[in-house]
Amino acid sequence: MDLSFSDEERELREAARRFARKEIAPVADRMDREDYFPRELFRRLGEQGFLGVTVPTRFGGLGLGYVAQALILEEIARVSPALALSVGAHSNLFADNVSRNGSDGQREAFLPAAARGESIGALALTEPNAGSDAVSIATRAERDGAEYVLRGSKQFITNGPVADSLLVYAKTDPSRGAHGISAFLVRRESPGFSVARSLDKMGMRGSPTGELAFQDCRVPADQRLGPENDGVRIMMGGLNVERAVLTAIPVGIMAECLDRSLAYAREREQFGQKIGRFELIQAKLANMYADVEASRQLLYAALDQVTKDPRRMGPAAAALTFASEASTRVALDAIQVHGGYGYMRDLPIERLARDAKLLEIGAGTSEIRRLLVARELLGPGFAD
Repeated sequence: MDLSFSDEERELREAARRFARKEIAPVADRMDREDYFPRELFRRLGEQGFLGVTVPTRFGGLGLGYVAQALILEEIARVSPALALSVGAHSNLFADNVSRNGSDGQREAFLPAAARGESIGALALTEPNAGSDAVSIATRAERDGAEYVLRGSKQFITNGPVADSLLVYAKTDPSRGAHGISAFLVRRESPGFSVARSLDKMGMRGSPTGELAFQDCRVPADQRLGPENDGVRIMMGGLNVERAVLTAIPVGIMAECLDRSLAYAREREQFGQKIGRFELIQAKLANMYADVEASRQLLYAALDQVTKDPRRMGPAAAALTFASEASTRVALDAIQVHGGYGYMRDLPIERLARDAKLLEIGAGTSEIRRLLVARELLGPGFAD
């Protein structure tokens, strides 16, 4: 596996770093305190090309790969994991899915505005009674002439309260179980669609999360993504890519925590010397470094694998499981290094710790991801 980056990827990373420090950092604290979503800033991300990284150039994107997408997410996550989460949901869960699975007409209709940040995308899969068991969704889609009628609800949907376009999964043939699911592109103005409520979260505040309702929601048949009852293929491939790409967010959290802890250990004095001279502080810093670097290796190995074969779930599941748990551990260690100052809201460390925890829950919990890894290692006969 080649971990070197192309000149274009390095330039994109530097551009994302400059943008994050100049444009995102000044609003990151407000996002957290007020649960504020900076829509105009999102549009400026699109103007910089950060929202359509994997979208083909003829549909307004950069036409690059998942490595470029991950590099951008890592830089944004260092400043605001919440905004990185919304960007990931938009650019990967929505736009990349449409780019890979949509018709030319669908891509023309949905992707250019998404790449520019003029339209915000979301993926609507999780339901009140279907979380880790994603294929047990109850939302129904019934064909009615040239339309489908969707009935049901979705829960914990990132970007849901502000999304203009959604990729929605629903059962079109419940008798076929997982193989009776279809995917649909739903616009916010579709009759019968509504945001039931916005949810108040422990962390990732400023990344809107909501409950969505589909009450006889009418969707044109030509907005079905892929063949009818082929949704589980789209779903599983999308979840696999999602896990790989979103691993960049906990990597960004850890990198920021490590840099801040190193700077503090070099400056803070106790008992007449810099705390960086204390062996127990040195041990924490060494462990933080090991977690960051191990997570980066897993991240880029997973990105390499999903690029070659998006059907293999083990590498992506392992990467996000390790990195998400490591980021919680590293953020808490960073608070400990900073002592009382780390526990205060004057510094972003406590926010990073609260944000980190979500990555152990979203995109399949750590427990579910471990099952995916183990079953792939064990081979056929252990899938059930």
